[in-house]
Amino acid sequence: MNDLNTENTDRIEKYILVAVATGDEEAAWDSLDELSELLDTAGGISVMQVVQNLAHPDKSTYIGKGKAEEIRESLEIHEADGIICDDELTASQMRNLSELTGAKVIDRTTLILDIFAAHARTREGKLQVEIAQQKYRYARLRGMGEALSRLGAGIGTRGPGETKLETDRRVIQKRIKLLSDDIEVMKRARDTARKKRSANAVPTAAIVGYTNAGKSTLLNRITGADVLSEDKLFATLDPTTRAALLPDGQQVLFTDTVGFINKLPHNLVDAFRSTLEEARYADIIVHVIDASDPQAEMHRRVVYDTLIDLGITDKPVIAVWNKADLVEEGALFRDFGANASVKISAKTGEGLDEFYEALSKILRETRVSIDTVIPYKDTAVVAEIRKAGQLISEEYEEDGIHVKAYVPRALAAKRGLTDK
Repeated sequence: MNDLNTENTDRIEKYILVAVATGDEEAAWDSLDELSELLDTAGGISVMQVVQNLAHPDKSTYIGKGKAEEIRESLEIHEADGIICDDELTASQMRNLSELTGAKVIDRTTLILDIFAAHARTREGKLQVEIAQQKYRYARLRGMGEALSRLGAGIGTRGPGETKLETDRRVIQKRIKLLSDDIEVMKRARDTARKKRSANAVPTAAIVGYTNAGKSTLLNRITGADVLSEDKLFATLDPTTRAALLPDGQQVLFTDTVGFINKLPHNLVDAFRSTLEEARYADIIVHVIDASDPQAEMHRRVVYDTLIDLGITDKPVIAVWNKADLVEEGALFRDFGANASVKISAKTGEGLDEFYEALSKILRETRVSIDTVIPYKDTAVVAEIRKAGQLISEEYEEDGIHVKAYVPRALAAKRGLTDK
């Protein structure tokens, strides 16, 4: 647990977590457990969890006036700092619930935005988080009233919220425009870098998955990178691309993307769209799933739903069931939506040979086989084949270098590579 530093104290903030179950009460409790993990990541602690069964969330107070009054008493008993609701609240719900309980009220979206604000490291990451925060607050500024004054410092107020939450809507609009312009410039730079990688014909694999599934640990294991890897939700936000050489000699660029999560705020998806688009332009999707998590199947569906929202539906997928060292031997894990499914431990290296084999097989299916002689004056082409393709053999003959290899179709067309 990380201590939360506020303006006036170093103590850990305590919260009561609240969810509304509209049918599946067990799912609501599971979601609250995840909300508790999010709070832990933000530096706070859950002192109580409450599930209210309703046909639908109360339009006025989210949980209903009677339950709100009960929670007011619980706040005093536990000396809690406030309430965190497991869904995104409207401005009026937040205001009314705050007035009924006399406490600070934030929702799941605010908490996730707060974590992103604390964890973003690059300028682009910080801009993406801020634009999501500004859009969220712009939509709720009118009607928040007294609820704003109870936020104070601490969880839910990081990022631009540390200045003036009551900022004029026109000022927020102007700020959103400036942020959007800056992000567009960065997007163009990212597109240029992506085109250069494509020109080199080196295959790319985007590592996606639910937050804390082990994506960064896998990237570190296969590329020797030093990306931050912690047992925390959203430990890393900024995408990292690293090269790795597969056992068969094929070079691949792996990109670690931001983790997905259930009820991921739409503003965050929109803000990080340029980053997440790395997956859209990748040759292969590496979907990392925490095999040891009881909610693995739900997490798997959330990732696929998010990919569909991003328009990523036509890529070959390798389902990587990670943390195999934490599950019972012989346990079966399948993903019928994937082209291949392997069980590994990114921490120990177990199963990586099977992962590399699956990756190589898919890459070969996207390439053409060549058996040709390249003149000595064109030796640069051989170097290009080594880098972008899978070199099977090369023999130095009288009229040139006899090469057998699998190469990307684009490279074969570009260099006029044909069978001997």
